[in-house]
Amino acid sequence: MRIIHTSDWHLGQHFMGKSRESEHRAFLDWLLALISRSRADALVVAGDIFDTGTPPSYARAMYNDFIVSLQQTGCAMTVILGGNHDSAATLNEARELLACLNTRVVGSITKVPHDHVLVLKDRDGRPGAILCAVPFIRPRDLVTSFADQSGQDKKQALVEAIALFYDQVFSAACGVQETLGGKLPIIATGHLTMVGGSTSESVREIYIGSLEAFPAAKFPLADYIALGHLHQGQRVKGADHIRYSGSPIPLSFDEAKQEKQVLQVDFAQEGLMEICAIPIPCFRTLACVQGDLEQIEQAINELAVPTGKRSLWLEAVVATDDYLTDLVTRVQTMIDGQNTPIELLRIRRKPKAHESGLTLASKEKLEELKPHEVFLRRLAKEEMDDHQKDQLMDLFKEILSQVEQGGMP
Repeated sequence: MRIIHTSDWHLGQHFMGKSRESEHRAFLDWLLALISRSRADALVVAGDIFDTGTPPSYARAMYNDFIVSLQQTGCAMTVILGGNHDSAATLNEARELLACLNTRVVGSITKVPHDHVLVLKDRDGRPGAILCAVPFIRPRDLVTSFADQSGQDKKQALVEAIALFYDQVFSAACGVQETLGGKLPIIATGHLTMVGGSTSESVREIYIGSLEAFPAAKFPLADYIALGHLHQGQRVKGADHIRYSGSPIPLSFDEAKQEKQVLQVDFAQEGLMEICAIPIPCFRTLACVQGDLEQIEQAINELAVPTGKRSLWLEAVVATDDYLTDLVTRVQTMIDGQNTPIELLRIRRKPKAHESGLTLASKEKLEELKPHEVFLRRLAKEEMDDHQKDQLMDLFKEILSQVEQGGMP
């Protein structure tokens, strides 16, 4: 049994005013060719299919076209899991139709563990593995918060609730395994941050104010655990069978140097055999140059600019204590002098010297700050203790998360 494990496509992402449509189309075409060439039996997409809960029409069309095209590759089954960026309603609206195309969609969790147990079949129609198909788990699906609960109590309650849910689904999978002869490997999925995982700028905090990361020891003893949410492909705590596939394209400038991948995972009846990371071609080059203006210019001169149709997208982080009103013009002039396809998407200031918060704030532009940083600046002016500030910050981040996911509950 061979599966392809991927996640975090973020179809429809708008990156600093730029569409990623061409890159996503190139990736999906590449993935179709890989599935056909490798003779993969199943495809597992571990969440964040779309970038928002209300993806643009072209992103939905691209997703549907991909599912249809998969039918020509020989892939026997596709499993689509919801992520924290996805709307369960959006994913589930075509669930019955996609089931006719050998595709199972699990947008959110249910109260019935057996709903999350799928039998993956190989290209010959024979059972090859059992999947515990667990999407992103929203806290409100499992736990109820109480006004007098401490942050630590909420965190512990959520950890135990998630662990219990996995145990229940795994137990149901073991029952199906027994029915089928007791020898099929069991695979589990998840869309969350694991303790020890490496994150990046584009990864949202998903369990706001209560749970930073889920401990690997709380997972059931599955043969392989296919994870999504973190954009860098990685093992978890050195456990070879617990893997993030990572995103297929860089979704922020701090991911620019990551080698993107999908994971090809082979199983025998006895369990996991081999995991092979398949590098994804770079469909768009992102680069970040840093330093003072002289260093920035030198770094721009040394950039390896792609020769294809797509331009290089650039971020400049300028170390300066001076507020230069013509900073964008200066950097753009450096780029124009190269006569190469470079697009400057963002400039950030990084002061050389340590300055007070008020002085620093006066030299920054609003677009250089993230929403939570703006709120922190405002919170700093209030006379209240640290505990109250922490509570307000948690509430703000929870509201922000709900807005980013497509609206208030």
